[in-house]
Amino acid sequence: MVRPHIATIGKVVRHVTRLRGGGSAFPGLVIEKIDPNFTRDVLSALPHGIVIISGTNGKTTTTKMAVELLESQGFRVFTNRTGSNFARGVTAAILAEIDYKGRLDADIAVLELDEAHAVKFVDVIAPRYSLLLNVMRDQLDRFGEIDATAKMLEHIARATTHTVVLNREDPRVAPIADTLASNIRAEYFGLAANLRAQFPSDDDMRSTTNKPSSLGADVVLREFLGTRATFHFDNRDVTVPLKLRGIYNIYNAAAALALTRAIAAERYNKKALTDALSSVEPAFGRGETLTLDDNPIELVLVKNPSGFRLALESFPADQYATMIAINDNYADGRDMSWLWDVDFDSLQPTGVACISGTRAYDMALRMQYDEIEVAHIDTDLHAALTYLRKQHSNSPKRIYCTYTAMLKLRTILGTMTKVNKVL
Repeated sequence: MVRPHIATIGKVVRHVTRLRGGGSAFPGLVIEKIDPNFTRDVLSALPHGIVIISGTNGKTTTTKMAVELLESQGFRVFTNRTGSNFARGVTAAILAEIDYKGRLDADIAVLELDEAHAVKFVDVIAPRYSLLLNVMRDQLDRFGEIDATAKMLEHIARATTHTVVLNREDPRVAPIADTLASNIRAEYFGLAANLRAQFPSDDDMRSTTNKPSSLGADVVLREFLGTRATFHFDNRDVTVPLKLRGIYNIYNAAAALALTRAIAAERYNKKALTDALSSVEPAFGRGETLTLDDNPIELVLVKNPSGFRLALESFPADQYATMIAINDNYADGRDMSWLWDVDFDSLQPTGVACISGTRAYDMALRMQYDEIEVAHIDTDLHAALTYLRKQHSNSPKRIYCTYTAMLKLRTILGTMTKVNKVL
């Protein structure tokens, strides 16, 4: 039982923190100190339990899709919308939605959690469902080798009490099913054979052959063209028009569909499900499109070789002024050597208008090795964005950016144009 005065204190701290421009997770820190069991007590009262979504790539977009798909099935969903995927961020998100009596108006919680924080979270609050997306080289200075990340995902799966949804195509994720207790269901999302090469696992990035999986899958991405994608589930193909952009987002849609079908059970409504999927907008910074000077400006988050490679495939450079912003802050990962594993050839015809961020000159050197012309370099993000705006005022713009660069750029753009706030 949540004590009402704890909820009141937390909401007051959150309000004051927001007035002072503080971080979204700070109120969570305060409440953890006052009542370490606060989050557990709130979430354990939800009738349909907790969903954990984790993996290296795609957590934020997949969580957003899963929330909207579950809402289409009649669930009242709580989620950590602030974008903080640490346990403390979950507590802060609860404070945003809980009432002063300590009640959360939700049936189920869908939580995006960073792999390293999720393993601690599930030891305190066991999820009823989990969705494990992939294991790629990402922030290895924090997590170590990718096998260590796979072990974290396995830990999440083994703590799950009902159903684990796994990426059939990832050779480090799919075998997690073999470690589960006999009473835990394992379900899969996957790709048609003709698409397998377009979504390489970390192993595939170093191999000339792609091994097809012999496992079945509950939802399979069959094909995609432009803004339409075809998924196979319920024994038939279903073609859905999408607002999402980026081929990685489309595969994440298969993951969200598989998860929602597993949870919805008797209340499953297929038409409502596909209608909701066709309405999902990109998560902030993940292919998000803003308008600046009457032209689109897109923010595309990149953080590892596979993700950057798929982003370049998803967003052709023609007719766009391209900027790349690379930071190496803690949340980005300090080790930027992965940039050398990305093929930037698609940028050769147009060149790059501007490079910025704390590692701008490392990125410029990488461009030089691929013989890609760079017009301007400035480590200061505000100055670089101002340059891009001035020199390409009449052109669509696209910025590939690491996480902290994306957050800073959204703040700067908020002074230039309308930017939706992250609640």
